[in-house]
Amino acid sequence: ALGSSLAAAPHLLEKNLASLKLAMPSALVASAFAIIGAFLGLWLSALNPAYIQGSLGVTIIAIVFIMLFAKNSENPSVTPGNYLTQLLQINGIYTEETTGKEIRWTVHNTTKGMLGFVIVGLLAGIFGLGAGWANVAILNLVMGAPVKVAVATSSFALSITDSTAAWIYMNKGAVLPMLTVPSMVGIMLGAKIGSKLLPKVKPSVIRNMVIGVLFFAGVRSLMKAFGI
Repeated sequence: ALGSSLAAAPHLLEKNLASLKLAMPSALVASAFAIIGAFLGLWLSALNPAYIQGSLGVTIIAIVFIMLFAKNSENPSVTPGNYLTQLLQINGIYTEETTGKEIRWTVHNTTKGMLGFVIVGLLAGIFGLGAGWANVAILNLVMGAPVKVAVATSSFALSITDSTAAWIYMNKGAVLPMLTVPSMVGIMLGAKIGSKLLPKVKPSVIRNMVIGVLFFAGVRSLMKAFGI
């Protein structure tokens, strides 16, 4: 996840899809709690790895159903006048290349969103993942960022959140270089291609892809938890 984030971030920032103003406060909150989550994840794994897989599967499937039934998640309606949003100046403009229109966006429920990233940080640390799926749900469904901005900002934010939890796992010998290093080549190449394609794909397609991938990942985790 860290490798994909570093590969995709430059192009996403250049296209104004990834937002520094949105990513920095959320990622800093998440990264602080990712450290705690990493220690919890190692402790739970020592008890029974099935707990980790089962909890992850249930969490992801729940997010899938929330996104599936959410209305107007491609470009959510946002209530203006949120104090914390104005203080941090979280807003932006990007060009929707599929229509040629400029999309002006801002967010709301920023306090709720930051509290949500406390949970995201714990999940990222516990499951040893970037928790990008949780980032997208909070940025899009809770804070009201357009789905493209949520996906791109989530990808960028992983470079901050993951770097904290990663050191805990590396220090405990839970990272296998023989698997990690070769996979990084493919992951970073795929992320580079994905960052080029994201601006050119319709928001509705991005939304459906996110839901589809999350559903597959959730089912796969549940199957692993039950030894299937």
